Amino acid sequence: MKNIWFICFCASLLLNCKNTRSNTAHPIAIVPENAEIILKINSAESLENGLRNNALIKGLMNYKEIKDFNLLLAPFYSINVHESYIAISETNKDSLDLSFIIPLSKNKYTLDSIPGLQIDFSFDKKNSIHKLTYNDNTYYSKFIDSIVFISNNIELAKNASKAKSVKPEFESFNTITNNEKMISVFINQNEQNHKFQFFKDSILQNSKFSDYMIFDSEISQNAILLNGITKSSDSTKSLINIFKNTIPQANKLAMVLPEDTEYFKSITFSNYDILRQNLINHHFQDSLTLNFDILETISEAGYTKKNNEEALVLRSIDPTITSGYLTDAPISNYRGVSVYALEDISFLKHFAPVLTIDKADLYITIDEFFIFSNDIDYLEHIITNYQNNTILSESNHFKSLNQNLSDEASLLIYTNSSALNDLINFNFNDDIKLDISRYKSSAIQFIYDTDFAHVNAALVTHKGNEKRHFVSEELNITLDAELIGAPQLVKNHKNDQMDIVAQDVNNNLYLISNEGKVFWKKQLDGHILGKIKQIDTYKNGRLQLVFNTSKRLYVIDRNGKDVNAFPLKFNDAITQPVSVFDYDNNKNYRLLITQDKSLLMYDKNGKGISGFNYKSAKNSISTQPKHFRIGRKDFIVFAEGNQLEILDRIGRTRIDVKERISFSNNDVFLYNNKFTTSNSNGELLEINQKGAIAHTNLNANSDHKITTTSKTLVVLNDNKLTIKSKTIELDFGEFTAPNIFYINDKIYVSVTDLQSNKGYLFDSQAKPIANFPVYANSELEIQNIDNDNALEVITKGEKDAIIIYKIH
Repeated sequence: MKNIWFICFCASLLLNCKNTRSNTAHPIAIVPENAEIILKINSAESLENGLRNNALIKGLMNYKEIKDFNLLLAPFYSINVHESYIAISETNKDSLDLSFIIPLSKNKYTLDSIPGLQIDFSFDKKNSIHKLTYNDNTYYSKFIDSIVFISNNIELAKNASKAKSVKPEFESFNTITNNEKMISVFINQNEQNHKFQFFKDSILQNSKFSDYMIFDSEISQNAILLNGITKSSDSTKSLINIFKNTIPQANKLAMVLPEDTEYFKSITFSNYDILRQNLINHHFQDSLTLNFDILETISEAGYTKKNNEEALVLRSIDPTITSGYLTDAPISNYRGVSVYALEDISFLKHFAPVLTIDKADLYITIDEFFIFSNDIDYLEHIITNYQNNTILSESNHFKSLNQNLSDEASLLIYTNSSALNDLINFNFNDDIKLDISRYKSSAIQFIYDTDFAHVNAALVTHKGNEKRHFVSEELNITLDAELIGAPQLVKNHKNDQMDIVAQDVNNNLYLISNEGKVFWKKQLDGHILGKIKQIDTYKNGRLQLVFNTSKRLYVIDRNGKDVNAFPLKFNDAITQPVSVFDYDNNKNYRLLITQDKSLLMYDKNGKGISGFNYKSAKNSISTQPKHFRIGRKDFIVFAEGNQLEILDRIGRTRIDVKERISFSNNDVFLYNNKFTTSNSNGELLEINQKGAIAHTNLNANSDHKITTTSKTLVVLNDNKLTIKSKTIELDFGEFTAPNIFYINDKIYVSVTDLQSNKGYLFDSQAKPIANFPVYANSELEIQNIDNDNALEVITKGEKDAIIIYKIH
């Protein structure tokens, strides 16, 4: 158990797990006292999605240690859990002791349901221990109240009990971690050979960093984020204690380092004398070491590396004073910057063991930075990039990384993708070239605060410099099964951004963030008809999802829970998507259900509206009823048979349309204040408030598709798309109905060719948007989903995937 990198991945224990709560004593009380790592899984479904879609996590699957670890977890993938714990410790034989502490109801825990698992129920009746065998691995299970304890070490199973006192650091882990995060991790660092290995330096590898570390983690397709604390007692020789009584400063090293920097470490401090005394007190330096006055003006020191070139960098709060201590003569000049020969590098050793450099007989000064190296080419490379402003701090990927970090840190460690790969290999026995080129910037930082340090880490992907008029694929989210239809955007009332809803063939409904995090997955009784709507049931700004299957009407809140009396169950089939009416925009919603020839109206609480008295239609209702308002009048409009019905609020005929219509397969719209649809003869039909119909020849076949806004008409006939009066010819294909989007005073029209998997986007003049078509397997939906300056497009990608594109 050599490294920290496998920890995020080992949460794969709970791939395919669901959530269920238990009313037992807290599981932390049953964690073995010798646990060196504890994992707490808070959101199995979100974690599962993050692990499945993250390229870095996928790469870790290739390491032998991970494969071996997963073999130990294999039999327990299907256990239903909520807030489960995994405790890990290393034995004297360099193998792992694993313990699973899982709160669940006994009547839902059936070992028999695990394929390939052999159970010996009579193994140890005295201690109520069952022996489990799976392939070549043996486990032992024991129930403690409604908590199941499973371990591959029989002694741990025998000793498992909630009666013992909880270790203070375990209690801290339970108290300070955030249950809203996917996973929380505890690392005991009391033993040197089990430390957090983010240092490759030979000296630091043998130095204890702290007593323990606790952090929460979020994993998405494009990022792994960690936030937590690390702590060490004053009496221990721990590296983190060198920052005690110092105040973290801004880490500015990136302001002088080239954009192509592979790796750097930065330490900051408010007083060098305090830092030096801490190094002495904790036995990292000899008390007889001379103090160098040159370091009194230094507030940041760093080490950087690119290929085999290295440098040590000091940042001074008063460069003039610092320069006064350096009396070396310049030996050359490069682009107006003097290069000096350094006679004595002993003062550079005063930052050991955190920062060391074997040899540095040259240095340069750039503004407040003093850069020491043995490589003249590297110093010139630094000068060139600084003068060209191609520095790390100005790169988009570093700016993006910094959004997840604090501005000030006692210790900051940065890597690009290459150095990150090297660091991961250092923590494993294998030497693997990972496909992680998009991880252009990653970092971990420690911010000392009184008697502990905050920990932040971010491993974030970046696709390079964004160009104007450019479409990039931001996310490709893989779900558990094939999708039904197109994903859809819904408003997130918490952040005023947009989330994604989608349903798979197993009738699971997903709510997903615009960053790809699965908030929840909910089993429905059937396929959703039409689009999902949103209502504010309680008039408090919090939105609920409204939709129906063929047998049920659902209203679900943001947490995936049913609202009020919903779902309503129906014996007869529902034949159209639910219609949601808010006549006076006062949130007194009416929900209209269609059952073949009948209409049933309910209020937002699921109670029937007795005042709606529509009598059964003569023929099947063939379009979703819609509500339109013209002036002060309300109209409910739908097609049945060859009749266009136009009703008032209570279901009485408001307009009698006497002409019989051979309807096409298009909806009814309100266009130019007229009820508008089309017939199978390819004519546009516009019905006024007297029931008279105006016919316009669209020169379209019977399979044409139309859509409108109040003033814009779009017609798709074969491969010809007409927007207003402008027509564009597409390649022949199998097209979805066109959609119109009105965003920022601009009209966009989309259509997808399902045969060639191309999603098209046009403006109101039928001009293609740059870089379209894009790959798509469903209709497109366009919105600004994250409140930045760019629009996003969502669509179905592969059968089980959702794609998010960004229009730059």
